[in-house]
Formats: sequence, structure tokens, C-alpha cells
Amino acid sequence: MADIPFPSNLLPDEASPEWMNKGDNAWQLTAATLVGLQTVPGLIILYGGAVKKKWAVNSAFMAFYAFACVLICWVGWGYRMSFGTKLVPFWGTANVALDQAYLLDQAFVGKFPEATMVFFQFVFAAITLVLIAGALLGRMNFYAWMLFVPLWLTFSYTFVAFSIWCPSGFLAKAGIIDYSGGYVIHLSSGVAGFTAAYWVGPRLTKDRERFPPNNILLMMAGAGLLWMGWTGFNGGDPYVVSIDASLAVLNTHVCTATSLLTWLILDIAVFGKASIIGAVQGMITGLVCITPAAGVVQGWAAIIMGIFSGSIPWFTMMVVHKKSELLQKVDDTMAVLHTHAIAGCLGGIMTGLFASPKLNRLFYGYGVDVDSTYVGLFYGFHMGEVRKGFRQVGIQLLGIVFVLVFNVIATSLICLVVQLIVPLRMSDEDMEIGDEAAHGEEAYAIWGQGDKLENSRYGSSVYGDLEVPMPKPRGAGQVEMT
Repeated sequence: MADIPFPSNLLPDEASPEWMNKGDNAWQLTAATLVGLQTVPGLIILYGGAVKKKWAVNSAFMAFYAFACVLICWVGWGYRMSFGTKLVPFWGTANVALDQAYLLDQAFVGKFPEATMVFFQFVFAAITLVLIAGALLGRMNFYAWMLFVPLWLTFSYTFVAFSIWCPSGFLAKAGIIDYSGGYVIHLSSGVAGFTAAYWVGPRLTKDRERFPPNNILLMMAGAGLLWMGWTGFNGGDPYVVSIDASLAVLNTHVCTATSLLTWLILDIAVFGKASIIGAVQGMITGLVCITPAAGVVQGWAAIIMGIFSGSIPWFTMMVVHKKSELLQKVDDTMAVLHTHAIAGCLGGIMTGLFASPKLNRLFYGYGVDVDSTYVGLFYGFHMGEVRKGFRQVGIQLLGIVFVLVFNVIATSLICLVVQLIVPLRMSDEDMEIGDEAAHGEEAYAIWGQGDKLENSRYGSSVYGDLEVPMPKPRGAGQVEMT
């Protein structure tokens, strides 16, 4: 039978080498863009809407700055420290990722160029820093944050990413399962955020006691982008347009919906009201919990994980936190300890219980001996391989301990270094004012006709000596937002 020639659009050429799969490359870039949209604008508007009005600009700006800063650090040294040549078992050698000879070659895994992988991994690194910011909203000195971001990326994120995700990392070699970042992103950001919140210190007492969202609908829009963007977050991690990618996407949304509904039911049963803020928290814990397991568990496991992710973090947040003096001492603005650290731990442990050998074979299909390495405990009992199942749970627990201890130490040291240069916390006087003190800008200028308050230290324009008219007295029908 004569060979059937490829259509001309599928023939390899200089721009499309034989090793590259156009479909895989297109999906990987799309998935990366979806994850990027979770931060810009997703978390920007979620944070901007979820905080008190006077902190809307500062909260959004912390996320905006981190996204840009991480990218420059990532191509400068971060990517190859996370996925490059091994320096030690938990860290790669620093090097740039900017040369075309490097970027246009095939990535270390997948049928697409290294440039695609650099971008894909960047958006994961960026969102990790932005999640940490959630614990620090409403009082961290912005200039301290500008220093914290590159330091934490360099001396914390790269360590954990190399150890768990890089094929040369010691936990990757041991057989840990972290499908898409339950450990590297969520457990890390939750622990680091809570640790940094301890060193930065709390918000003003009145802000801790009353911190209402300034725009719940805007917060919901950000939450929606976060949820839908998770299609790329988990769907992109097989690095191939495969049936496993499809399963990961479906499991992600099933677990998230289950978690949201579980949280909602608990709110109604205990407090007598359905809370939209509670529903968003349940959505987040579901997304986080399924992340380490998305493509390696079956659909029924995703529902079970959703039930636990909607109930255990709810209990730690609503019951344990309120009774613990230690937890109350640390001002974790967006409760990242519960929504990311605890939900991430829960997902990692349940991955060790429910991971299917067949699905792991689909995911780790590039030469790893999955039959002897990736066996969930429940399947270990079913297969008569109980020892392998307990081993998997043990490795998952080891990963939790490693990420927790390392991030507490690394984040503490970074905060101590930063505070030698600039204060970590804004002054009480500036915290009374908020955005105008930090940036000379306000979120909803339309409410004051764009004018500055007469008694403000920032009554004139931040752009030189341009005069800014003072606002006219408010009429009885005019109201100001909280």
C-alpha cells in the first residue's frame, strides 16, 4: 500500500519541527493563558472587591506588581532553578531562559518548545506569590512587598518546584504525586502567607473587627475567572491533549461544585443564612483540594474530595480558628491558611488514598514505572499491594512536612532580611488612610467626583503642582461607600 502523504499544513519545516505537535503546543499556550487570566485580572478584581474600600487599589496593585516581577525573575533565573540542571537534590542551577537556541528546542517533557513551557510554568509561579499576598492585604508596606516577591520566588518557590516537579528532584524521584500544584503552589502559598502575616503584624484593630467587601459583585467576577481558569490550571498539566487532560478538567469542576455546595449547606445549617462569601471560600477549597489529584483519580473520588474540602476547611476556619489563641494572633486577611494550606494538605493526603494506577500510567507515560510507584492506598488493598499503598501515603505526608517546614524557615528569613531594609508594615497613620497614603489614588473616584478629601495630606495631585479642586459639600441624597 502506497504511503499517504501528509497534508501540506502538517509537514514539518523549520518553524514546525518533527518533534513538535501543533495541537499540544496550541493547547499548552491556551492553558497557560487561562491560568494567567486567573491572576490578571481574576485575583486582581477578587482582591479589589473583597477588601474594604480604602484598600481596593493597594490589594489589586500587590497582585498586579507580583505578576510582572515574577516574569522577569522567571526568565532571568527562576525557571532553570526550578526545572534546569540539578545543582543539589532540591535546587537547580541558576541560568537565563532567554536565548533562542534554548527556547526553541524541545521542552524537557511534552511535544512543544521550551518557550511554551517557560510561559506555562511562569503563570503558576506568579499566582503562588499573588495567593501569598492574600494573607497580607490591608497593612503590608508596598515597598516591602516589592522586595519580598523576588526573594521568595528565588529562595522558596524554586526549591519546592525543583524538589517535587523536576524529574531530578528528590521528591519527584521518590514518587510523590502533585498533579498540578497542591503542594508546590497551594500548600506553599498557604504556609508562606500565614508565616509572613505573623512577621508583618496585624491590620488596625477596627479593620480586623470590621472589614466588609466593598464590591461583592466584583469579587464574584474575580471568583468566576478563578474557577473557569482552573480548566487550564489542571487541564494543561499532562502536557498533551489527552484523555487524561479531559478527565482532569471534569474532575476539577465536579470537586469544586461539590465543595461549594457542602460549604453552603454547613453555613445554612449552622448560621441560618446562605453566604456568598462562604460559597466563594468553598469554591476555592474545592479547586485547591483536587489540584494534586485532578487527572489521577476517578470521578467518584472527586466527589468525595469535594465533600471533605467543603467541610474540613470550613470546620478549621469557623470553629478551630475562633477557639485558638495562636491562630487568632496571626492576621490572615483572606484566610489562606484554611483555603490553601489545609485544603492543599487534604488534597495531597487524599491523592495518596485514591490515586489510580491506570490513570497514573496515562499521566506519567514518559518512562516512569508507575505500577510499582504510584499506587493509592485503596487500590493497594484492592490489588493486594497494601505495602505500595501505604508507601504512597507516606510519600505524600513526607511532601507535606517538607513544604511546611521549608516554607516556615525560608519565609521567616526573607521577612527578617526585608525588614532590615524597609518596614514590613505600614504606619498606623497610613493604615487609617489606606490607598491614598500608599499610592495617592482611590478606587472609586466617581463617588467624590475624582476629588481628594480636603483634610488629606494628599490633597494636591501626585503629578507635580497641578491644582485639584476640592469637593463640594454633599447633599442629603449622596452617600459614600464603606
